[in-house]
Amino acid sequence: MSTHPLTDQPDAVLAVDGLRKHFGPTVALRDAALRLLPGEVHALVGENGSGKSTLVKILSGVHRPGAGSMRVGGRPFAPRTPAQALRAGIDTVFQEVLGVENRSVLDNLWLGADGLLRPVSRERSRREKAQEVLSALLDTPPPLDVPFGALQLSDRQACGIARSLLRDPKVLILDEATSALDHDTRTRLFALLKRRAALGMSVVLITHRMDEIREIGDRVTVLRSGETVGTLGADWDPDEMIRLMTGGTHLVPEPVLAAADDTAALGDTAERPVVQRVRGSRLRPGAAPCDAEFRRGEIVGLAGLEGHGQDEFLRLLLGHGDTEGVVRIEGDREHRVTGPGRARELGIAYVARDRRGESVLPWMSILDNFAIATARQDVTKGLLSADSAQKRFGHYAGRLNIKYGRSSDAITTLSGGNQQKVVIARWLAAGPEVLLLNDPTRGIDVGAKHDLYRLLRELSEAGLTIVMLSSEVDEHVELMDRVLVFREGSLAAELGRSELSRERLVDAFFGGVAVTA
Repeated sequence: MSTHPLTDQPDAVLAVDGLRKHFGPTVALRDAALRLLPGEVHALVGENGSGKSTLVKILSGVHRPGAGSMRVGGRPFAPRTPAQALRAGIDTVFQEVLGVENRSVLDNLWLGADGLLRPVSRERSRREKAQEVLSALLDTPPPLDVPFGALQLSDRQACGIARSLLRDPKVLILDEATSALDHDTRTRLFALLKRRAALGMSVVLITHRMDEIREIGDRVTVLRSGETVGTLGADWDPDEMIRLMTGGTHLVPEPVLAAADDTAALGDTAERPVVQRVRGSRLRPGAAPCDAEFRRGEIVGLAGLEGHGQDEFLRLLLGHGDTEGVVRIEGDREHRVTGPGRARELGIAYVARDRRGESVLPWMSILDNFAIATARQDVTKGLLSADSAQKRFGHYAGRLNIKYGRSSDAITTLSGGNQQKVVIARWLAAGPEVLLLNDPTRGIDVGAKHDLYRLLRELSEAGLTIVMLSSEVDEHVELMDRVLVFREGSLAAELGRSELSRERLVDAFFGGVAVTA
């Protein structure tokens, strides 16, 4: 059931009323309200630009509101710095992994507690506490003395969450912090949060993943255009949530769904020419060899439980690993894909999962981030033409509905969803024949997803082959022409469009469906 405005709840550990925040002429928050009860996991959802990040930064002491009030435990709360928010018992873990890469895991876990230097007498206690929390989050915790920067993305984010849990906050805010976690770590985190919530800790969970809200959310508050438009109880309905966020009711827009259904009804994908093939390549020692073909104009999903081989397979198509049987096909000619450089020469583009670590150059402008892969197109008589890059960027910014101020602004001024669109535009501008996408909608809102879904369907209809790893079951069911399912490092199942359903796909994750001949 949806309720708004929020009724007063005197037992709320955190109460927010009428928050407003302007950045120059831009209204980031116009009427934000929230009630967080002791021991609850409260999801906060909304599209990019809805005000979620601004609200979190106000609660974290990064920004100050222009109007409105906040209370923690019934007392006025107006932090001027993150340190003041921490002293009040509010700790935040952001989507972008924060840490000092050349310091140890142990140092990073206690970063900000009282500096990196500490008495030797406290070292053993800190090691024991750190090991306890990491063991609760990770099946195989990293050694505490290894450099933080040497860890995989999921483990680095788990360390950031562990850092906050070690502080034992009254309120833990996870701002898209689960988007970088693998499946097993996320499962362990949710079990740990439930235990902490039973002891009284409250959690604000910001996520774009419906399955996470289903699994752990007690209530949901929805923001739209800087305003709280509804709070949903435990019996929340996904269609109502999406309607509150966007005015629509589907994860994937109806025109895209209709196009996908039309494609399936035509039944002509098997007649299209093969553009890339894998024969007999092994993703891991001892795993069964993989055989797969990809045809012109298909959208093929790669699915499975986290860490079961789909990421390795996508990178195999790019030229990493056992590439003996990986070929790009152009008419009657076959070219072996021997590495990423050769893949680019053969018209294969790749969009990485770790946007910050592998794709975005934070010290460069929006335009430079876009143009870096196609700079040769902008050279005339030995001179680089900025106008050429700007014109090309304008075209793709329109197609992807990229929201930005000036193209000369730093790319870090954009939301995560718009940064991801710039990266995708970068590789589309290179004119690929095969586009490899590694979880491209991770951490972006429903509106940005809708823009991307529409574009992918348009591109596939124009002949682009798209191979897309996704960690969201609904994306596979609603968007893909067919889905390859991986299990224990091998290709375990293939589901065609007519076979796709949430239940059948999840069943395949656990061995219920076999690979088709």
